[in-house]
Amino acid sequence: MTKKVPASFNKWIDKVKNTFPENEKLHRMFEKCFINTYTTTLQETEEGLPFVITGDIPAMWLRDSTSQIRPYLIVAEEDEEMATLIENLVKLQTKCILHDPYANAFNKSANGEGFQQDKTAMTDLVWERKYEIDSLCYPVQLAYLLWKSTNHTGHFTEEFNQALHKIIEVFKTEQNHTEKSPYRFERENVRQSDTLNNNGKGTDVSYTGMSWSGFRPSDDACMYGYLVPSNMFLVVVMDYVKEIALAFYPADQELLQASAKLREEVAAGIETYAKQPHPYYGDVYAYEVDGTGRKLFMDDANVPSLLAAPYLGFCEKNDASYQATRKLILSRENPYFVEGSVLTGIGSPHTPDHYVWPIALSIEGLTAETEAEKQAILEMLIAGDGETDYMHEGVNASNPAEFTRDWFAWSNAMFSEFVLSLCDVYVKGSPLSK
Repeated sequence: MTKKVPASFNKWIDKVKNTFPENEKLHRMFEKCFINTYTTTLQETEEGLPFVITGDIPAMWLRDSTSQIRPYLIVAEEDEEMATLIENLVKLQTKCILHDPYANAFNKSANGEGFQQDKTAMTDLVWERKYEIDSLCYPVQLAYLLWKSTNHTGHFTEEFNQALHKIIEVFKTEQNHTEKSPYRFERENVRQSDTLNNNGKGTDVSYTGMSWSGFRPSDDACMYGYLVPSNMFLVVVMDYVKEIALAFYPADQELLQASAKLREEVAAGIETYAKQPHPYYGDVYAYEVDGTGRKLFMDDANVPSLLAAPYLGFCEKNDASYQATRKLILSRENPYFVEGSVLTGIGSPHTPDHYVWPIALSIEGLTAETEAEKQAILEMLIAGDGETDYMHEGVNASNPAEFTRDWFAWSNAMFSEFVLSLCDVYVKGSPLSK
């Protein structure tokens, strides 16, 4: 049974209709995508906290739940119930992090569902334990943006303070993954991208100052351990932690100092180890590095991505290294860049060849500098729905009737955020709103 959509959503649905008065398909698509998370993925825990499933899997990912709910921060500016719902989601995410900061997805209760046979420290509450930097960044981002959007501060509890310490502790441990990390992960009888080699430790890395990640935001294993876009996100989130600490935990000098030190070390590591001159494009960022000289030049559709660096707040859209990197990853030098007869954009090794991800197209639109580019991307997104009025995971770039996932709440939310940006509506406090 779907939930009734609050009347506060209508303002933004009408905003899109008034901005694009002749585009009836866009009106229909935006409304369906915008309300999708609210009507289909919101459940409730026994404690009465909102549990946000991904859609086709009955578990909550820390990353996806944040991204799915993020456009509703715009609604929450004037809707107190929505603001409270998001505040309570942050409280649930906080509990999840304190339960296991290495887990990426959780069950609604300790029911033992999910990948319990994986060779890692599973519990009944954990659905999956693929360690990803972004899983710890997204809840901090949501907490910060909720504060900036609505002035709600009830989520800045003692538990949240403990979670921030736990997050920094994990990030610091994973700066020295090979020597210090307790984390291991193996899944048997699966493709290589679903497990870690080297007895569950992943490929060996050398110290760079960056923090190691076992998996990408696609849930695919990293080839090299230092996932650069996620480390970029980490840098931004440490700035959020500093601001939160000064405002709500002023006596906690340890939190303030540890976040500042970690930010400095990771940022220096990115500049030292992840940037390299390209003979045609100039200084570009690699997608992954291992600290020994090996670098992977590509981009994946999932956020955090190199394409999303300004969206996340790591740099400005006109930053020279970002622009050089953008040109590279939106070219055939990125093995996951796809050119089809209908869609052109970034795909992923997570889905079939020649599939473009609408998430990546939405990010490309949000970070584009010209109106012509934004409009071209909007037209592709409208053409790529497969006549469903929804966004998908991956779409055949030459035949949008072929796609993965009938609907994908994260992708629907990203599309909604891009369309609202075309109406000059942004989440308050977010990097692109400035």
